[in-house]
Amino acid sequence: MNNRGILFVLSGPSGSGKGTAIKELMGRRPLKLSVSATTRAPRPGEVDGVQYYFLSKEEFERRIADGEMLEYVNYCGNYYGTPKAPVEESLATGQDVLLEIEVTGAKNIRTLAPEATLLFVIPPSMKELRRRLEGRGTEDAATIERRLSVAKEELRQYGLYDYVVLNDTVESCADQIETIMEAQKRASRYMGQIMERVMEEC
Repeated sequence: MNNRGILFVLSGPSGSGKGTAIKELMGRRPLKLSVSATTRAPRPGEVDGVQYYFLSKEEFERRIADGEMLEYVNYCGNYYGTPKAPVEESLATGQDVLLEIEVTGAKNIRTLAPEATLLFVIPPSMKELRRRLEGRGTEDAATIERRLSVAKEELRQYGLYDYVVLNDTVESCADQIETIMEAQKRASRYMGQIMERVMEEC
């Protein structure tokens, strides 16, 4: 229906379960998941080029200086960002692209690509968010407390997003996101080509 793909941006506090929901969603829709870059260390099971491109601080800063990042942010002491070229190439060929990025990165996307559709994933409660973070078993108590503090600030910025998705269960969260994406594909601003064909007969 539209030659250019739609850029979807998905954010949420650390531990909100957005990554798990994305895995469920990718099995349902023909989406291109943008691989972000980061300077944080890989978690157990993470593979370079799959979950993230794991870069040194020096390499990341070089890419920033060379204008190779669509957006980036320093979060909890590490850089996170989106390489620009792969996203633009996919959109240009009509492929919908999904970015999983932090709130600050989403603000940058809102400015740089105002046509993007922003979705914010939230946990059922702060108590549940704490349980999920502690259940990872990958971070010490101080880091968890810092993430919870950041999460409170992020939740206050929900108004930046076009849609808010409650992640109570993985299946329900993926259902909500899929419904939003399907509706967005039929937004009037993306229906220009099919409308032109229809109106040719008027």
